[in-house]
Amino acid sequence: MYTDHLFNQFPVLVSDGLTLGKIEESHLEEVFGIYDNDRVFEFCGIIPKHNKATVATMIGHFERDYLKRSRVKWGIFANGDKDTLVGIIEAFDFNQKVDMITIGYFLAEAHWGKGIASEAVSRVVRFLFQEVEVNRIQAEVMPANEASKQVLLKNSFKYEGTLRQATLWSGKGIIDVEVYGLLRED
Repeated sequence: MYTDHLFNQFPVLVSDGLTLGKIEESHLEEVFGIYDNDRVFEFCGIIPKHNKATVATMIGHFERDYLKRSRVKWGIFANGDKDTLVGIIEAFDFNQKVDMITIGYFLAEAHWGKGIASEAVSRVVRFLFQEVEVNRIQAEVMPANEASKQVLLKNSFKYEGTLRQATLWSGKGIIDVEVYGLLRED
């Protein structure tokens, strides 16, 4: 795994319809719109944030985590409107012993059901396999999150099983998670 391809310079990724780029302070309104919506985080271990100052601090934490080489959070921007953030996709839990990375993603509710998450996952997967040379990418999904499962299946991830009462997610307690994985050889 070549983490330098992730952390030497923030990787901007472009696909046919999207640009995945750095989230800046100028995106506060869009980031707040995502984190302020309880429905966005119904199926994940993130507690919604209803205070704009808290979200502004979080944007600084995105940069801090990147500089610590622990997490990459890309803003998802539609190529037709590169100034408006419509979602976030991230890579984290870098396990260099087995060349594995975990991904997660969420969109502003107004952009659900348009194929944006699928395209963003596709672009990140291609980057992680081709540039970073990871061997495995995985995602954990709450069993009731059918939309997220479809995004992963559309991108050739395989359902690998359910870990029962295996994860403590903020605001959810101890939960079951389904694991989806994709190997470079797949």
